[in-house]
Amino acid sequence: MAEIIDTRSEPDRAIETACAVLSAGEPVAIPTETVYGLAADATNAEAISRIYEMKGRPRFNPLICHVSDTAMAEEHVVFDAVSRQLAEAFWPGPLTLILPQRPKSSVHALASAGLDTLGLRMPEGFSRRVIARFGRPLAAPSANTSGRISPTSAAHVQADLGSKLKLILDAGPAEIGLESTIIKVEEERLRLLRPGGLDAAEIEAVTGLVVERPEGAGATIEAPGMLASHYAPGAAVRLDAKDVGKGEALVRFGGRPLPGESEAAMVLDLSPAGNLREAAANLFDYMKKADASGAATIAFGPIPSEGLGEAIIDRLQRAAAPRG
Repeated sequence: MAEIIDTRSEPDRAIETACAVLSAGEPVAIPTETVYGLAADATNAEAISRIYEMKGRPRFNPLICHVSDTAMAEEHVVFDAVSRQLAEAFWPGPLTLILPQRPKSSVHALASAGLDTLGLRMPEGFSRRVIARFGRPLAAPSANTSGRISPTSAAHVQADLGSKLKLILDAGPAEIGLESTIIKVEEERLRLLRPGGLDAAEIEAVTGLVVERPEGAGATIEAPGMLASHYAPGAAVRLDAKDVGKGEALVRFGGRPLPGESEAAMVLDLSPAGNLREAAANLFDYMKKADASGAATIAFGPIPSEGLGEAIIDRLQRAAAPRG
């Protein structure tokens, strides 16, 4: 089972141990005022892959990235006037803002799901001290198996994910016990992508703008925790390829060559060793490299459907879907 360190009685050991585990590319369960989060280095692809793997039935959804201060936030995103006003009013606190990602941001595409935006939050409490000491943003969805109730105590995390984790930081019960409110600003329109621990009325009072709700049950939700409705390279995508056409780019798996690849525009292997975690970490980067090759079509070789393979296949099927 995971080691539990009480942050109230051993704060220095908690911070140093957490940073050591995070630096090794492993997730750590951290306390926030909303719920306990499953945190990992947002700049490390394999660390992010481990989040999906630990939670089970992973999906390539964008993850909320947590920062310690506005200076760290400025390194990774661009604020508009209204978003900055919201950050000044409600950070640290249970508000996530969807903001444009800076081109030079080191947050990995696996955390942002390949989008050009990041969901960013500055949490209240001990987790901020961990992030400040670590020096990089932490991607941190709730620390629970997918589909289960979000954890509001270290004991909840231990009962669910304790056998998979190395470390849980215990700061007592979560103060809010409800995930953050997610807001996206679009030309001085406020869109509520997820209701949460911050009342929308408080946001309206600060900005003087109406917070718009999604219209109807079928409305598209563009928030961390949900797969992007469309993400695809400029090239066409062909799945479960058994061979490669002349001039196609090939992205294969497991070191298995395909007939015709000698005439491919590019050959990339998501994991020559057949490691699905490595494959997941490489997926977005390799898709972009294959697209940049100039090939009209990217052929993807077969990928196993178990474990993280399910998520990889799900993402590729969306990339290959007919385009409007």
